[in-house]
Amino acid sequence: MDLRLDGKVALVTGGSRGIGLAIAARLAEAGANVMLSSRKEEGLRAAASSIAPGGGEVSWFVANAGEPEQAAACVAHTMERFGSLDVLVNNAGTSPHFGPIADIDVPRATKTVQVNQTAVLVWTQLAYKASMARNGGSVINIASIGGYLVEPGIGWYNVTKAAVIHLTHQLAAELGPVRVNAIAPGLVRTDFARALWEPAEEVVASRLPLKRIGEPDDIGAAALFLASDAARWITGHTLVVDGGALVAPGGGVTL
Repeated sequence: MDLRLDGKVALVTGGSRGIGLAIAARLAEAGANVMLSSRKEEGLRAAASSIAPGGGEVSWFVANAGEPEQAAACVAHTMERFGSLDVLVNNAGTSPHFGPIADIDVPRATKTVQVNQTAVLVWTQLAYKASMARNGGSVINIASIGGYLVEPGIGWYNVTKAAVIHLTHQLAAELGPVRVNAIAPGLVRTDFARALWEPAEEVVASRLPLKRIGEPDDIGAAALFLASDAARWITGHTLVVDGGALVAPGGGVTL
């Protein structure tokens, strides 16, 4: 399989840590020029310096994924810096509410939709109009196996991830030959999901067929595959990367 991305340009939202950083590192290692984006300059600087390029360059741009004007500025900067945009990874996400949906207030519900769902549409529109409509490309949306489940605590987050899965299908149908796919991670060892795995990691892992929770690079490797020519005839697909959580008796843990 050809998993090289030499000469390609990738933009990763939420790229300063966790799954986003792991994806960026994989794409850079494969030779892509990589633009990292997130809300904080300090985190981006540290992330960029931690990535060893495999032929391309690693750069960064401060932008809140949920703010359309900042998204547009980031895409414009990427085009100015690298001249194209071939791979977009919509990874940024948020989950400001934990508890029943009946208790969520409108500001937190709106913020979750804005970052997890609307931003996927906005960044994809921008990348498509800036480069991909002319040159083709690959869009990878980070969803969650929560998009397939009903769970307490993170129900509203899961609703937005279910929307991302359907949005992936719709965009793939409309934007071809640009490829649009999603990855639905299970529980991954990140700070974002720390409250779910840290208190009882061994118990959680024992419930999974593969007997461990995920690592960010498990998702990074899957993203590299979808970005590469090895996945050249795959679009509109959601790749579940969850250690077997969805087939585990009683279901798995998400986020």
